[in-house]
Amino acid sequence: MYKDQEPAVSVRFVVELDDINLGAFTSCEGLGIEVVTEQREEGGNNQFVWQLPSRFKYPNIKLTRPLTADTKEVARWFATMIDGGRKAGGTGSIRAMTGDGEVVAEFALQNVVPVRWTGPSLTVESPKVATETIEIAHHGIKV
Repeated sequence: MYKDQEPAVSVRFVVELDDINLGAFTSCEGLGIEVVTEQREEGGNNQFVWQLPSRFKYPNIKLTRPLTADTKEVARWFATMIDGGRKAGGTGSIRAMTGDGEVVAEFALQNVVPVRWTGPSLTVESPKVATETIEIAHHGIKV
């Protein structure tokens, strides 16, 4: 009755924020949801403490990749916030994709705010791939 499914193996994460395609990233950390609970003790009940859900928390998302020509799109996205051309609270999406371009999963982000861009450490003493990382905050994920 159930079709056997292969495990989701993704090798890149295509990111679009505020209708700006930022390109593909090789690492995506922080996709998640945490339910914050409040503990309440009930008089006469010594079996357990009530765990009552109070709100949702969403960790910041960090996306990393080697420097590419798409780095200018990241700079453009940050510049729209700095120049006042965009208010906080945009939308975005992260698509996990296989090597041949098949979408494994897509995550829609609500109220996206840029937090940080980190460029490469440039040194001739230890040559390695120059990478960049962007960090974004948001207020919700829809799958």
